[in-house]
Amino acid sequence: MPDTPLQDSEPAAAPAVPHLAAKARLLLLFTVLMIGTAVLYLLHARGVFEPTQRLVLLTDDSEGVSVGMDMTFSGFPIGRVREVELSPTGGVRILIDVAEKDAHWLRTSSVFTLVRGLVGGTQIRAFTGVLTDPRLPDGAERPVLRGDATAELPRVIAAAREVLENLTAVTAQDAPLRRTIGNIEATTAKLKGPQGALGVLFGNEQDARKLLAALERTNALLARVDGMAARADTQVFGPDGVVREARATLVQLNGMLADTRGSLQKVDAVLVEAQAVGANVKGATQDLGTLRGEVEANLRKIDSLLNEINRKWPFARDTEIRVP
Repeated sequence: MPDTPLQDSEPAAAPAVPHLAAKARLLLLFTVLMIGTAVLYLLHARGVFEPTQRLVLLTDDSEGVSVGMDMTFSGFPIGRVREVELSPTGGVRILIDVAEKDAHWLRTSSVFTLVRGLVGGTQIRAFTGVLTDPRLPDGAERPVLRGDATAELPRVIAAAREVLENLTAVTAQDAPLRRTIGNIEATTAKLKGPQGALGVLFGNEQDARKLLAALERTNALLARVDGMAARADTQVFGPDGVVREARATLVQLNGMLADTRGSLQKVDAVLVEAQAVGANVKGATQDLGTLRGEVEANLRKIDSLLNEINRKWPFARDTEIRVP
């Protein structure tokens, strides 16, 4: 083939874009506007342009507190740390800006805490128990209560070390627990033996056997007692037992008592009649007493009359009066 000359491989020059510099300036200006708008929106969302109220928290250690961290109330952020500074006395002043729309949650009785947990960062919290108290004024200074969970770590570690040492002492070869476990195993083996719990209780088989023999004799004696009780029951409560004879005797006694009751009723009638006779005799006795009184009165009159006659009759010598 005949040789052909190589074609030029360089691309052709692109046509010029009209007003390229102006378009670039417009694009740059739009980008700056977008960035500025985003920054302003972020600042507005962060509450930079909202009216705020200053709150000063006083503490002795600001470890974990940083500018920009939130102060929460019931889990909601209502304030933000703007500055942390030292006071003239060497303490720490935490300056917090609280939005005015949320400032009504803070009262004069509110309590503020600075908590640093094992997991997570430090948190500033506000607690208000009585919402009817006066509102917290602007620029108020309040002490903050600190709670550091990591401060208890040394004590917890020391307690854990002590527990581990006690566990090591308990599980040692010559520990009382191991000896106790060995004794329990021996006791369990004795419980599984022929004598069972009796062997564990007495410590030897001879005493256990003696107790079993005594129990057997006791059972035999109880069986004999049961037989005697059955015979006694038959003799006492059987058809020809003592109870039946006693019942017949009671029937006879009831009959005798009935006869005696009839006799007593007759005696009562006789006594009633005797009482009537006695009443009559008592009346007659009263009449005899009256008659006797009248006779005695007449005798006294006769005696006085005779005395008067003897007095008036001087020749009489015999003054005796014989009463018939």
